[in-house]
Amino acid sequence: MLPLEQIPSYSYKDYQQWQGDWELIRGYAYAMSPSPFTKHQLAVTNFLFAFSDRIKGKQNQSQFKILAGTDWIIDEQTIVRPDVMIACGNINLNDHLRIPPVLIVEIFSDSTKMKDRNTKFKLYEQCGVKYYLMADPDKTSIEFFQLVNNQYQEQARISSFLLSQGCEVEIAFGEVWTD
Repeated sequence: MLPLEQIPSYSYKDYQQWQGDWELIRGYAYAMSPSPFTKHQLAVTNFLFAFSDRIKGKQNQSQFKILAGTDWIIDEQTIVRPDVMIACGNINLNDHLRIPPVLIVEIFSDSTKMKDRNTKFKLYEQCGVKYYLMADPDKTSIEFFQLVNNQYQEQARISSFLLSQGCEVEIAFGEVWTD
């Protein structure tokens, strides 16, 4: 094992030059290949449709963006690509996301489960992401966390999300696991 001072640290400038799919968390590079299995990608698609269906028709639907496969640039040393995000507010559509999303869904893969459960959990909590959902397609289960007093608290099951003042979205998560 390399001593900590010998482990390379990278920046957004380095990240922009890399080929393939990567995330950069606090300067440390994480490869995101090979691509996820079909079961994982079906869950991503189902989450996107579930949220999209519930946001359509809301009075202020234009302020919400439901994103998948999009980089969230947190700072010069941290760029992540959550499976699904909902961001609210003034979002530059010609750039990557640069504001904290209000909701993130990470779908477990064997290769990412520990990072999603630990590293990203703490990162999203520190960045103020209001809702964090960890979905396990093998168990067809979802863990729900809500930010309360700057800390995530596990919720028994959330079906209603207050995305912004005046915009609450209710989701029936049973439809996420249909294939």
